[in-house]
Amino acid sequence: MDIQYITMKLRHLIYGLLLCPVGLFAQGEDLLAEMDMKDNSPVSATFKGTRLINMHTVEVPGRRTLDFRIAHRFGPFNDGWYGFYGLDGGASIRLGLEYSYDGRLEVGIGRTSVEKMMDGFLKYRLIRQRPHGWQQVSVTLFSSMYYTILRDPDKATNGFDKYARRSSRISYAHQIIIGRKFSDRFSLQIAPTLVHMNQVDRISDLNDVFVLTGATRFKITKRSAITVEYGWRATGYTRTRHYDTLGVGWEVETGGHVFSMFLTNSLGLTEPQFLLRTNNKWSDGGIRLGFNISRVFSI
Repeated sequence: MDIQYITMKLRHLIYGLLLCPVGLFAQGEDLLAEMDMKDNSPVSATFKGTRLINMHTVEVPGRRTLDFRIAHRFGPFNDGWYGFYGLDGGASIRLGLEYSYDGRLEVGIGRTSVEKMMDGFLKYRLIRQRPHGWQQVSVTLFSSMYYTILRDPDKATNGFDKYARRSSRISYAHQIIIGRKFSDRFSLQIAPTLVHMNQVDRISDLNDVFVLTGATRFKITKRSAITVEYGWRATGYTRTRHYDTLGVGWEVETGGHVFSMFLTNSLGLTEPQFLLRTNNKWSDGGIRLGFNISRVFSI
């Protein structure tokens, strides 16, 4: 047998052995790409919880899931050393329960120490973002009612009770929350918001106020992320000086808990409070340390 013929056959065999894995790998990549195109499941975990700092996110609890939440805000940093930079007092707290049976409709209740305010709300996941097709964003609808049991502190001075009618204690907030998960690390949402107050302090104040909010989350490790949220009041509704709410935080996921610590200029914990009645600003040290704790249970 010709030695050249044998050499040629050996060369072809070696080339085949070398190129075979490459061909199989390329074929596997094509197969995976085809499978990815076919998998159009909804995008999960745009945000890690139903709230970021103060604001609601596009998320709702999973199926048959109960979420117990604790929110706490200390006093402002400009209390100085005497007030231990806000840690000595002036704190606010909210306790809340949120539940979803089907993973789309959420029902929640809560009570806030500020203004002794109780709240109840509904959230509904109207659209969930998907990798392909027209559903490139998630849309969640939010509607809430608030009721204060606070006594009028000026009743004796003014000679009348501004809360004499129960309807005067009620306010509302409605949002269309639009969010998108751009990558495993980065998520962003905006939410056109309407806040209605049945009673205002002055006759010149507006009962309806439009606010545009934005919130983002940037993942820095497998279980932690940086969060930012901001609320822009599009209309002036009162002569009293208030400021836009701004929060910057750090979020950590630990099993069934989500813990977040942050800085914010808002004391209030409900939409009418932190969106409309934030009376501190970052530039003069009116910043508060706060934290949220979320614990979920399957029911």
